[in-house]
Amino acid sequence: MTPRQPCPAMPAPLEEYAVQFDDLFCHRAQRRSFRDYLQGLLLPRDRNKTLTALAGTEPGVGAQAAAVQRLQSFVSESTWEATAVNQRRLELLQADSRTTTHEQGVLVIDDTGDRKSGKQTAHVGRQYLGSIGKIDNGLVVVSTLWADEERYYPLHAEPYTPARRLPKGKADAAFRTKPRIALQLIEAALKAGVLFRAIVADSGYGANPTFVGELLEEGLPYVVSVKPSEGLWAPADAVHTPQAAAAELPWQGAAEPGRWIAVVRSFDDGHTET
Repeated sequence: MTPRQPCPAMPAPLEEYAVQFDDLFCHRAQRRSFRDYLQGLLLPRDRNKTLTALAGTEPGVGAQAAAVQRLQSFVSESTWEATAVNQRRLELLQADSRTTTHEQGVLVIDDTGDRKSGKQTAHVGRQYLGSIGKIDNGLVVVSTLWADEERYYPLHAEPYTPARRLPKGKADAAFRTKPRIALQLIEAALKAGVLFRAIVADSGYGANPTFVGELLEEGLPYVVSVKPSEGLWAPADAVHTPQAAAAELPWQGAAEPGRWIAVVRSFDDGHTET
């Protein structure tokens, strides 16, 4: 077997990190592009992390630069396995005492959407995009994130495919709702040995009975949002909506909060809110 040729090294300690992925790439060009991509993600840029920005070239006209073309080939055409690279990343996070998951953290479920012109890119369609707060043409990705009071990092991510892109629409075997994708990502987190105190999600997931029902069935603790008018099954003499539950905890003011508990939230800029 021909010995592997070394590729240009990154500044330490980034090289110490990057070398732990080398066995997942078959070619020297892949290992080099992986380092370029990683370095581009970490360097401060005035623009979003487009390929031209990652490579440090001019927007638009810089798209034909050799460095950009190498990254384009690495991202869209090269044969490395993204799943294997992400699995290695999680293994490294779990092996480090500073970043390993623990039972006081939370598993965050969320989805994010970005505008995308045209229809040629896989998974693109007219759908609600949270980043702009309305329906538009774009791509939506469901993701899991682990967080505690000091740190957070992404775990897994899967694109959502609108039903209209599938031959049989919602009846197609390949169709998955966002809550269904979320349940599969939770399963992946559990298989990866991720520890957490609870699963948290917004009302897009909290209002889905299948999602909540499966969490209950698996005995997984969760905290999810529901809309104020969302009804819940409960005994006849119990509360059935969040509004009714809030009314049962009378708030007279900060000096007489009733059964409300003050929670202090700290922000990145140092200020707090109660």
